[in-house]
Amino acid sequence: MTKTSSSLPPAWHHVEQHDMFPEHDHDDVARFNFIASMNKYLSQTLGAGNELSYEKRVLPALQKELRREPRSRHEIREAMNRDPYHRIWSAAKRNTMEQRQQISRSIVLPQADALAEKAADLIEAAGNLELDPALEIPPYIKSVDHHCMPGSYHTELVDDDVSAGANYDMGMFATTGGAMGKLTDMAGCAVVDWLRDEYPNFKPKRILDIGCTIGHTVLPIAAAFPEAEVIAIDVAAPVLRYAAARAAALGINNVRFVQASGEDLSRFDDESFDMVYTSMFLHETSNSAISIIMNQIYRVLAPSGLSLHLEQPSYTDEMPLYEQFIRDWDAHNNNEPFWSRLHDTSIHGEMQASGFAASDLFVAKVASASVTEGPEDHGRGAAWHAYGAIKGE
Repeated sequence: MTKTSSSLPPAWHHVEQHDMFPEHDHDDVARFNFIASMNKYLSQTLGAGNELSYEKRVLPALQKELRREPRSRHEIREAMNRDPYHRIWSAAKRNTMEQRQQISRSIVLPQADALAEKAADLIEAAGNLELDPALEIPPYIKSVDHHCMPGSYHTELVDDDVSAGANYDMGMFATTGGAMGKLTDMAGCAVVDWLRDEYPNFKPKRILDIGCTIGHTVLPIAAAFPEAEVIAIDVAAPVLRYAAARAAALGINNVRFVQASGEDLSRFDDESFDMVYTSMFLHETSNSAISIIMNQIYRVLAPSGLSLHLEQPSYTDEMPLYEQFIRDWDAHNNNEPFWSRLHDTSIHGEMQASGFAASDLFVAKVASASVTEGPEDHGRGAAWHAYGAIKGE
């Protein structure tokens, strides 16, 4: 059967070519297009074969072996990891994650010095970056090459390095098959749309983004509230430099990028923000860090302020065990060690422990208008579960 164009991800050259974006050529575009198409094919077309293998072959054998039904995703994973179909699929999917990093790094690293100089000029003109060389990188960041990215977010290869940020910016379009838009900013756009629908009179004066990476989520929010003072923090200098330069290149001038940890917001006064949010950040922290971060958020959030956390859904008793297993793939195969533990954690429970009342809490679906019905790519589509709270007076 011939594939139609609608079954393919958008061509990679549709990514936004802002002034900070690395230079690339025809061959680079071709490699990214291949990886984007392979990702989508593995996740959707071939991914369906995992469930079929489970239902037809793995589950009956597991029931016979256990003499009962499986009771956890861990039992399912152990059995699926012995299944030939899943082993081949998983190896291929892991390989595309590694290739995505290799492609963008092969483009970015030869330009590292030039990109650093360009970023320095943009940052100097904008004055929108505050670094802290004394900041200690948390162990949950410095001990892991997150999603197969060598050196993770924080490793510096040249003076004033921005290569980790440039790598991230180039590759996310391919990793997500273009689902996050030309600027990989669909999470921020979705938050803005959700706020306009649910809280049309909400006009925050100060906004804090924790774990901002390259600022791809914060910029649409900053643009939607141009009168607000917006602060975006991260622990990693290379992505922050790139974020600040990228914001300047895109003409968003009400965001200040600050090197700081979500575990220590002591530089900010009590009740000094009207909105504090994270976007796909909590799963890259740790069991102890999440409690500290929530305590810090509660302290700096003003009464009637909004705390919002975009993640994928927690593993509850209502979620089928097979779905928990397939959602857990990144934890075991894509260098996301806290992914599994976070999704066993009650985010609302952590928020209540920090001081939010049960009546303050809500769960919402925050999704891009571009999301259409079809097979889910479990964590890479433009749709999120939002765990939130409006702080009581």
